[in-house]
Amino acid sequence: MAQFTSPHRDDLRYLATSDPVAAEKHLRSLVCEHPETAEYLLCLGIALLEQAQTREAAVILERAAALEPANPETWRKLAAAYTIIGNHEAAAAAADSELAASSKSPELLSAGLALARNDLPLAERLLKAQLRIAPDDIAALRMLAEVAGRLGRFPDARTLLDHALSLAPSFRQARYNLAIVLLRQQQPAEALVEIETLTAAEPDNVAYQNLRAAALASLGDLEGAVLDFERAVAARPQQANLWLNFGHALKTVGRQSESISAYRRAIALEPRYGEAWWSLANLKTVSFVDDDVTVMITALARADLREGDALHLHFALGKAFEDRALYDRSFEHYRRANELRRAQIGYNPDHVARKVSNIIAAIEAGFLEDVGGGCAATDPIFIVGLPRSGSTLIEQILASHPLIEGTHELPDIQAIAREKIEIAPEPYPSGLLKLGADDLARLGESYLQRTRPQRLLGRPFFIDKMPNNWLHVPLILRMLPKARIIDARREPMACGFSNFKQHFARGQNFSYGLSDIGRYYRDYVRLMASVERAAPGRVLRVDYESLVEDTEGQIRRLLDFVGVDYAESCRRFFENTRSVRTASSEQVRRPIFRDGLDQWRHYEQWLGPLRDALRDATPDH
Repeated sequence: MAQFTSPHRDDLRYLATSDPVAAEKHLRSLVCEHPETAEYLLCLGIALLEQAQTREAAVILERAAALEPANPETWRKLAAAYTIIGNHEAAAAAADSELAASSKSPELLSAGLALARNDLPLAERLLKAQLRIAPDDIAALRMLAEVAGRLGRFPDARTLLDHALSLAPSFRQARYNLAIVLLRQQQPAEALVEIETLTAAEPDNVAYQNLRAAALASLGDLEGAVLDFERAVAARPQQANLWLNFGHALKTVGRQSESISAYRRAIALEPRYGEAWWSLANLKTVSFVDDDVTVMITALARADLREGDALHLHFALGKAFEDRALYDRSFEHYRRANELRRAQIGYNPDHVARKVSNIIAAIEAGFLEDVGGGCAATDPIFIVGLPRSGSTLIEQILASHPLIEGTHELPDIQAIAREKIEIAPEPYPSGLLKLGADDLARLGESYLQRTRPQRLLGRPFFIDKMPNNWLHVPLILRMLPKARIIDARREPMACGFSNFKQHFARGQNFSYGLSDIGRYYRDYVRLMASVERAAPGRVLRVDYESLVEDTEGQIRRLLDFVGVDYAESCRRFFENTRSVRTASSEQVRRPIFRDGLDQWRHYEQWLGPLRDALRDATPDH
């Protein structure tokens, strides 16, 4: 085994790569003695990367970058660590910082550090100032696009990235970000073109492979995505993040036992990997053994545990103790998980309340009285409501009919509301009243065009199960007047607590505080009640509890509303092998069960803020 004779820089680098185990031991001693020496931290990070201890390597390299931000190698290694972990936004920021350090640009270095801290206002100010001086600075263009992407301003991000690539077509980081933006805008076919360009130049790049699999999944080629991940994990079996994503893909196509094995493999490689533990819990069918609980609790006690891992571990332990009927310990973990997540997102319930009030004002001003205009297509079936309300079950039932295709949760209505309403003189939602018949028809046609790539079976009807579309029901009723809309409801306390113990990938920021959930539910029923008064019978409400108690009767009611004949396959929905991407994916592959109806009552003593916030909801919830 190699031995150190001195802490010389070249010796450290050589040993970190040639004998990383020996290097780690010695470097930990050096770091302990000299915690402010960036070179020792960098070499320790390299040694940890060589041993696939990626998460700890990232923590160490972050410290090195903070101490010596002008070292391009530190940023390069940090970008590699972030890529392996799967934190692609942070990887992009680190790559930008590497470029800035190489060019010795203090402005870009400062912006890169701001991006790494997620200080978006500061990063935006610095980058705009730099672009005023140097409008063709490709690094600044890409970094500003990163800011726009994180803020959800995807059209702006795309414009900036297109400009950067026109100046430097070989700028792979910009092309990679463009592919991400296209995926976020639900343009997977265009994203795939960019990804293929990237993989042609760098076929072994893990980030590109992950992105390609995501694009294939968005295009409905889930088996293709699974094959991509199979090849990736075979080539890099020590990368925990690949096993996690492989598990997600296997879960989606219904290969549950294999998805469990993939998640377990990720955990074996990274015992602190909170998202892998939560992914197991989120299957809803896995019960953790005592050894699992011990590993998770031990991981939570580590001083260097990342916040993202911590919140996922708390969610997973909430499920573990719930399964053991230790409800006080379970709730404490759910509470801490939600507290961490809410602090990250900074949700403000007043924003939703104001938007709902503005939409109701448009309804009361007659927006739903004029039935003229809009696109006459009968294809779309919308299922709206809160998550965890039974909407996936309704989708699975309908998608089991030979005339109806399930296309999952589509973001296109929200994108149209955000992007396309600019044709009105006023912004959304106050601009609803300014929309003319031609405007509404164009919006309806735009929706059909955007969603066409998701329709793979050629059936007459398709389902859009985006729950958040409840905010846009009035717009849907006008732009697609012949579409069917189903409002999935569940007893509000049960629905509210089910949201509280669920960690969503994105898009449900209301769900991390009991009071926030209650207010969100209250705004939801407030808007739906206004719609029913103005357009009675246009939306079918289906209560989860009724579906459990009278399954066949409610199925017939659903099919009558859609306008198709009864099919026995709908009653046997659990035999449908279609892919399901939501948290209920494994539950809808079993017959209907009553177990979850009153589960919230075990936690009733802690749910006062939810109950209080629900007091003003309409009596029939």
